Amino acid sequence: MCGIVGYVGPRQAAPVILEGLKRLEYRGYDSAGLAAMNGGGIDIRRDVGKLRNLASLCEREPIAGCTGIGHTRWATHGAPSERNAHPHLSDGGLVVVVQNGIVENFVALKAELSAEGAKFKSDTDTEVIANLIERFMSGGLPLEQAMRKTLSRLKGSNVVVAMSPRDPGKIAVARIGNAGGVAVGLGEGETFIASDVPAILEHTRRMAFLESGWMAIVTSEGAAFGTLDGAVVQPEIHSIAWDLVAAEKGEYRHFMQKEIHEQVRSLTDTIGGRVDFQTGQVSLADLHLDEALAKRIKKIVIVACGTAAHAGMVGKMMIESLARLPVEVDIASEFRYRDPLVDENTVVLAISQSGETADTLAAMEEARKKGAILWSIVNVIGSQLMRSSMGWITMQSGPEIGVASTKAFTAPLIDLYLLAMRLGELRGILDPGRLRELAQDLARIPDLVGRILEREGLIEVLARKMRDTSHCLYLGRGINMPIAYEGALKLKEISYIHAEGYPAGEMKHGPIALVEKDMPVLVIATKDQWYDKMLSQVEQAKARGGYVIAVATDGDGLIAEKADHVLYVPECPWLLSPVLTVLPLQLLAYHIAVLRGCDVDQPRNLAKSVTVE
Repeated sequence: MCGIVGYVGPRQAAPVILEGLKRLEYRGYDSAGLAAMNGGGIDIRRDVGKLRNLASLCEREPIAGCTGIGHTRWATHGAPSERNAHPHLSDGGLVVVVQNGIVENFVALKAELSAEGAKFKSDTDTEVIANLIERFMSGGLPLEQAMRKTLSRLKGSNVVVAMSPRDPGKIAVARIGNAGGVAVGLGEGETFIASDVPAILEHTRRMAFLESGWMAIVTSEGAAFGTLDGAVVQPEIHSIAWDLVAAEKGEYRHFMQKEIHEQVRSLTDTIGGRVDFQTGQVSLADLHLDEALAKRIKKIVIVACGTAAHAGMVGKMMIESLARLPVEVDIASEFRYRDPLVDENTVVLAISQSGETADTLAAMEEARKKGAILWSIVNVIGSQLMRSSMGWITMQSGPEIGVASTKAFTAPLIDLYLLAMRLGELRGILDPGRLRELAQDLARIPDLVGRILEREGLIEVLARKMRDTSHCLYLGRGINMPIAYEGALKLKEISYIHAEGYPAGEMKHGPIALVEKDMPVLVIATKDQWYDKMLSQVEQAKARGGYVIAVATDGDGLIAEKADHVLYVPECPWLLSPVLTVLPLQLLAYHIAVLRGCDVDQPRNLAKSVTVE
């Protein structure tokens, strides 16, 4: 969603803000802008399209000032255009605002302000915020108090950042609801604001994060934190350990390609320090899971969206198999609308790369109200999801820049496997011998992943054959059924080819009607307990003229005789096979998208962190 960067300090703000916004391009946007306080006024530059357009504008028309805010917008109210781009200036020029979120009652507020004479210059809801703050400041209130009174009038989840020449050298930032994260970076004689850590990581590693209902007043000397009711709060100051190089492409053509190849490292880091390979014991310290809690739990409900939901589907089979504990998987956007049956003996486990996904946060809030135990698997340390959980597992993936998630899909698969092992041990299901066996299986995964990534050239050959296809069908069974969903999602979201994933057993219940001559049908047919069933699906697709591509186990000559093309993966235990089988599908989608000339890292209409419902 929208990217936000703010700066107060001795330097010119515009270059700092532009560089920060550049590091947030992965979030997806349609326009960009920045504002700086210059003497007694506010200068604004905005442009539609890519950030480079704004940078060029600032070169032609420089903008001066040491206090500033910037924004990359993903349209919610009003079409992408210069007039709708942020920042937005109040009618009287007293306040400038950027926002992430939706003002649900903006129509009523706009009518109220218009009746008082305010003139609006855009189609956005954000202008309402600027004009409300101005109204209260015109009545004599300082920026901080005007911000509080304004936010009390808003309905919906929002992050609001505002500044005014009446309060020079100061930026107010507030968060209400689950509209995305806010990091306040504490430097030496300068302070930063960002909607995501990579934007300001090169300047400082000391950061505090705003909770919902908090506001910070930021100056060059630091930040004062409080609630919207005026109470002073002291947030925890985090030291962020990410290497800035991890946010750069390096030798790769796109971030997505880099992140696919980073999976050897990310999986190694995810496993590292958590498994004793001699005893098989697993340590998940931040989960606060002991034997009493493990035996008290009656059910786990996994809530997630998109790729994270597919990871949850795999995790369901892992946990049910190893811990013999019932698991449900809910799409987070639906969870709170069905009065879910959870209680104090239910774990609600949320999975999210960003930790700021609005639907997932809302699902967790619903579970909290019902007294459930709240856990999360999350990549971004200090995110709202992590802070709202009673226990958590961090993915250890590092920054994921590409919109289409890859390494932040496989890392939670390992996290879920570790959770299943720990629960199985504490519940008395897994004996020491079985634990050691499972740990040894896990130890092989990074090497097996590396072997598959070495075969990228072979996958690119297939991509050339598929680049002009219009439709594609993905089929899987058992633990690889969610991989069919995920493979189809990857193809459609970055190449714009229509693709559908289905349980293979559902083939004759409708999807088989789609199969025609030369239509690609991808089947996941590794040597597992569902292998014979998948061979049958290959036969059925071939009989109707489909072009069958199989993801299969190394050395399987039988499937090579039946399928038109085979993508081989090394043999591995079935519980961990999704970590391997998804890799060829990630690479295939990537190379098809590149060959079709698509914007791989920033697909149209998509954003990295979906922070509005």
